[in-house]
Amino acid sequence: MLLFVDCCISYRGDRSRSHALCEAFLESYKKAHPAEDIEVVNLQRMALKPFDQFSTDDRNALRNVKAFDAPIFKLARQFRRADRIVIGAPLRDLTFPAMLRIYIEYICVREVTYHYEYGVCKGDCMAQKLAYLTVSGGEEPEENLGTEYWRQLCRRFGIKEFCHVEAYGLDTRPEEGEAIMAAACEKAKKLAETF
Repeated sequence: MLLFVDCCISYRGDRSRSHALCEAFLESYKKAHPAEDIEVVNLQRMALKPFDQFSTDDRNALRNVKAFDAPIFKLARQFRRADRIVIGAPLRDLTFPAMLRIYIEYICVREVTYHYEYGVCKGDCMAQKLAYLTVSGGEEPEENLGTEYWRQLCRRFGIKEFCHVEAYGLDTRPEEGEAIMAAACEKAKKLAETF
């Protein structure tokens, strides 16, 4: 099963450039893997709430009694069992939109997606590969903290292969925007063929 985490929020709505990049990937993936199931987590539709003291206490209480079938762990269980994972989000404030960070809080569950063994973090996720797809109207930052964040999360989750495709400068170089997007979409399609 391929899990697509859709955080392609944009004032452009249906013309979201991050969504266009993800669609290029997904269409190519479907052609190359016609029998594969694709599950979509649309973060805009979910309206996840960030954890506060009380919800954190509740979740920890459930975790302490190993009640991992509780609804609060649904996203973590889904993330853990995915064979392949693709994340789509625009570059926002050097990382990604806040709703993706909230999603990360839901999937980072000790004894579901990772555990500790003699003080060392060990991943428990089934996925062998994770792809992070992002776009930005601005130029490439010195460090894309969103990309680096997902690279490190892959280590925590035990996901061995991390891939990424970015399209930068879509607004700062409007005369090149179409070509930049076309090149990124082509790269995403190629990645999907063997993903």
